[in-house]
Amino acid sequence: MNHTFSDHHQVQVVSSFLELINTSFHGAKNAICWQRNLDGDFEEITNQLSLKENVTEVSTKDLLQLNLSEKGNLAREIILNDLQLLTDFGALPSLNLIKKYNKDEEFDFISTDVYSFHVDRSPISSDTFLCTYFGASSDIISNEEVEQKILIPSIREKLKELHNGPDEEFEDFLKEYYFDLHYQVKPNGTPTNLELGNLWKLAVDHPQQNVLPCVHRAPVENEGEYRLLLIC
Repeated sequence: MNHTFSDHHQVQVVSSFLELINTSFHGAKNAICWQRNLDGDFEEITNQLSLKENVTEVSTKDLLQLNLSEKGNLAREIILNDLQLLTDFGALPSLNLIKKYNKDEEFDFISTDVYSFHVDRSPISSDTFLCTYFGASSDIISNEEVEQKILIPSIREKLKELHNGPDEEFEDFLKEYYFDLHYQVKPNGTPTNLELGNLWKLAVDHPQQNVLPCVHRAPVENEGEYRLLLIC
């Protein structure tokens, strides 16, 4: 399972948290990976946590209340440490227990949910951090292997019908409803799975960004299994 990302033209591999936050995106590299093999039983934690809604935020208090084995305790220490590192850095990490995300079924010709390849956008300079501790893990794909959905003629025509307004307002409409953030994989495009335990920093679309934003998607969950995901 532990494949090396170091030969991947999109990914820069680092070996510590300090390196992760201090390494800048450059050229085609818009995903930075602190590659780790984590000890500990993350499944035990996932199974003990209680799901209140399909995506449940887990607090530090929730984690500390679990009665865990030695391996489970080791996993908990790792998660608490990751949360602390990111908080000290100034981020707002969230630990989520996920059964499933809401699927976008409003339109049959374009999907705008997190299962669709998309980029994150922010009005201020920021990065997306994420780590999957248990369950299915997210995918990224290089920018040249995808096409913005709004540029695909058949989809664009339908969006124009949907907009049904002045041409000069069409681009604003696409942004307002986040249609412009979503991508379709080109034939032979190959996603890269982020795998378990690695802490990732992904480039976000914002005014100061000097690389293309990282195209990523949430995975379809494994049958009968929750995901445990840190994200900020």
